[in-house]
Amino acid sequence: MQPTEIINYEYGTIACYDNYLVVVMKQGITVIPEYNADLVDLAENYFKGRPFGYITHRKNSYAVDPSVYRDTSKIENLVAFAVVSTKEITAQTVKVEKMFLEKPFRLFAELDEAISWVLEEVENAK
Repeated sequence: MQPTEIINYEYGTIACYDNYLVVVMKQGITVIPEYNADLVDLAENYFKGRPFGYITHRKNSYAVDPSVYRDTSKIENLVAFAVVSTKEITAQTVKVEKMFLEKPFRLFAELDEAISWVLEEVENAK
């Protein structure tokens, strides 16, 4: 499936699909709360009034300020959060990140698996 829109930001790229986003962050950045403004904008405009999922495809190595998840948790129509990575260190960091996000949050080794789960969560939220 092709994205309906691809948006490039200073910190990475967001591919927008009908029911979810796939985000690839740039190598070496730190995800900070200020970046949430872009996600909130997409939630309110692109996905206005309908549930969606967020998939972060962790192709690159980067850090996440866990306080980001407090703001992310407030996005009402965000119904699923998936991380795609095969790196062992990611499994450890996801355990910590999960404690800060008040949404369904899962780790996957394959992008296709994450998409299937997110679509199921979106369908269940409708």
